Amino acid sequence: MNYEQVLAQARPVIGNICKACPVCNGRACGNKMPGPGAKGVGDTAIRNYEKWQEIRVNMDTLVAAGPVSMERQLFGKTFKYPFFAAPVGAVKTHYGAQYSDADYNGILLPACAEAGILAFAGDGVDAKVMEGAVAAIKKVGGLGIPTIKPWNMELVHQKLELVATSGAVAVAMDVDGAGLPFLKNMQPPAGPRSPEELQEIVAAAGRPFIVKGIMTVRGALKAQQAGAAAIVVSNHGGRVLDQCPATAEVLPEIVAAVQGKLKIFVDGGIRSGVDIFKALAIGADAVLIARPFVTAVYGAGAAGVQIYIQKLAGELEDTMLMCGARSLADITPDMVRLPR
Repeated sequence: MNYEQVLAQARPVIGNICKACPVCNGRACGNKMPGPGAKGVGDTAIRNYEKWQEIRVNMDTLVAAGPVSMERQLFGKTFKYPFFAAPVGAVKTHYGAQYSDADYNGILLPACAEAGILAFAGDGVDAKVMEGAVAAIKKVGGLGIPTIKPWNMELVHQKLELVATSGAVAVAMDVDGAGLPFLKNMQPPAGPRSPEELQEIVAAAGRPFIVKGIMTVRGALKAQQAGAAAIVVSNHGGRVLDQCPATAEVLPEIVAAVQGKLKIFVDGGIRSGVDIFKALAIGADAVLIARPFVTAVYGAGAAGVQIYIQKLAGELEDTMLMCGARSLADITPDMVRLPR
């Protein structure tokens, strides 16, 4: 089975919004994006994808031949590839009734662990979503990252206590989730967290803390000052703020400002091994990919995940070979050409 066959098998079962497109670029679903839906016209998700395509790679094959290593060390662990599955929640609601969140995590997490990468696990209003994520991470020896929504502080601390039982290598909070309407309707309401609250959360986490949803230098520096170990440059897949810049547009300035003091992940429209190479050349330590992992699970379960991972790995390896990089440390900014 190949990736195109995985997508073909996903289409009849993945629901009415996601189309399991050959390239997940946001155009077919627009402002009916899987999840709570993109705000406004849904242009940010489309822009995420298109801005990565505007970056070009510089070919250079006048280099010494040798094997390629795509290993990345993070949080005291060595991973086979520098790309991970991003957090997704409420899959039954947004992608079709074939899987619950527990089912999805039960397939995704071990499949990613077997392939040598991490999967982030999502969160939801239903407490069972995080409970299932924690159980799935525990089963794979902690090789997963639970992602907590920016709930009110009391609930955040309750979630952190639950996460502590998982042995997870790190924990994340998708602060960009503050733009999701269902959070604002909670009592007490969830939403933005102050820098002081973030510092309290980081201190209580008891493990490396990742702040997901950073789109400005100012935000990155706030996360750094709060004690975060890493950030994810992310606009929540382009779903929470219309007319927002693409992640590819803001990544260079955030990398320059952080200067290696934080690990930097990036997501948003990254769909191929070539895109992954571009992100690494700009300065990201690793990338996250969300929706294509969902279609992989819906199309062929664990086998679909493995097929998609191998597709990305093959594309990344080929790009590294053609650009003269034999390891991730060899990938440098001059290997890509940014738009002017």
